[in-house]
Amino acid sequence: MTASIPPHEESTLGTTPALVLVAHGSRDPRALSTVQALADRVRDLRPGLPVHLGHIELNEPRLPDTLTQLGPAEAVLVPLLLTRGYHVKQDIPELAANAQARTRVAPPLGPHPLLVETLYDRLVEAGWRTRMDDGTRRASAVVLAAAGSRDPDSRLDTTRTAHLLAARLGVPVIPAYASAATPTVSEAIRTLTSRGHHRVAVASCFTAPGRFATQCAEQASWIASAPLGAHPAMARLVLHRYDQTLETRAPMEPELVSV
Repeated sequence: MTASIPPHEESTLGTTPALVLVAHGSRDPRALSTVQALADRVRDLRPGLPVHLGHIELNEPRLPDTLTQLGPAEAVLVPLLLTRGYHVKQDIPELAANAQARTRVAPPLGPHPLLVETLYDRLVEAGWRTRMDDGTRRASAVVLAAAGSRDPDSRLDTTRTAHLLAARLGVPVIPAYASAATPTVSEAIRTLTSRGHHRVAVASCFTAPGRFATQCAEQASWIASAPLGAHPAMARLVLHRYDQTLETRAPMEPELVSV
């Protein structure tokens, strides 16, 4: 009797499909080192899995160059993006098609409980109290700072992540955006302050440091968490998206997480 082979152990070529982390790219040098560290953590979690990095813009290696180097090998592209939007729906598939690569594109990393686990830990690192009395809890709230997009699916995904984080923290969480959508971080802080929340933290919903993450953190009236970075839960989430994509041959939508 032949044992079944897990999806991440087999491809149509009989070899393990490569995992390609697709980062946006940034002029901030910390962004590249951050995604490289995340790639290393993914490799540590699954030795033997080919893990590569490709950028949409601004940094090397670019995604088309990475795919060209892979040649005929099958690859799963895992966007280091946190919502559905233009990059996930258009840019990445078009870049892969132009490279004539044998690829499948995984869903973005959010919304997902592992993303919320990372957001929570980053807030605690920034000074968020894990234990609060009733008065402190009533005074506390969070702005979930994201890049922003005109795509309604992107806004929906960010809102779901905000709901999951609110359930984890036990305080109100309002999504806010660096561009292309409203409210801004400062507007969201004012809204929460007007409702009696005088301890408003900014949770950085960005994969790596960059211009938007820095601008959002600078608007914080209290604490601001660091970007998600190479947190262990992020590496597990990347591998989850990889496995999830290999388990189906049909185009995928992100998981709808109940809130």
